[in-house]
Amino acid sequence: MAEFIMMRSKKTQLLVEAAVMIALATVLSMIKVYEAPFGGSVTLLSMAPIIVLSMRRGIKVGLAGAFVYSVLQLVLGIGSVAYVPTAWGIVLCILFDYILPFTLLGLGGLFRDVHFSDNQGLNTTIAAILGTLLVTLLRFLCHIVSGAVIWYALDLQWYADDPTHIVHQYGAWMFSLIYNGTFMIPEIIETVVGVPILTAALRKFKVR
Repeated sequence: MAEFIMMRSKKTQLLVEAAVMIALATVLSMIKVYEAPFGGSVTLLSMAPIIVLSMRRGIKVGLAGAFVYSVLQLVLGIGSVAYVPTAWGIVLCILFDYILPFTLLGLGGLFRDVHFSDNQGLNTTIAAILGTLLVTLLRFLCHIVSGAVIWYALDLQWYADDPTHIVHQYGAWMFSLIYNGTFMIPEIIETVVGVPILTAALRKFKVR
């Protein structure tokens, strides 16, 4: 009986922690430090809670929490999907602007069990940096694909009468790289710095 109660307690603790991290990430995603003119923004460490969840609980829990977070981001950003004129484009937009980039954040704990040194604190820091760098770059890549495949052609139509617009100065992939880089590069930098600090601060709250 005691073992059953303990297992239920651990499961409840896990669900509460995951719910708190998802809610925190969602709230932080609404705090925009910089907002790009045609979509995308630098937020206040909004990716960090999901990555920290994966670091603490493993990538299975991380991916589950990240998927829920991706659906919430889709709901919050559904207005932008309405601009896409074709059904196939809408599917790609949902996948590459929301579901894939935000679900992949759940892989942030991929290196948490890798031993880089005999110092556990250093191990955690290195794992946090590598995991954060990996998943944020994967998110960046997803947005680049979306920008090149979907949004570039639409921007060409919307700004057909303005030959000085940036969309006319580059090809699809370079345009997408530059545009998405304006918000993703600062977001990546702040997250790579922030996640190891948050992970270290939460080490005293040991997972049970």
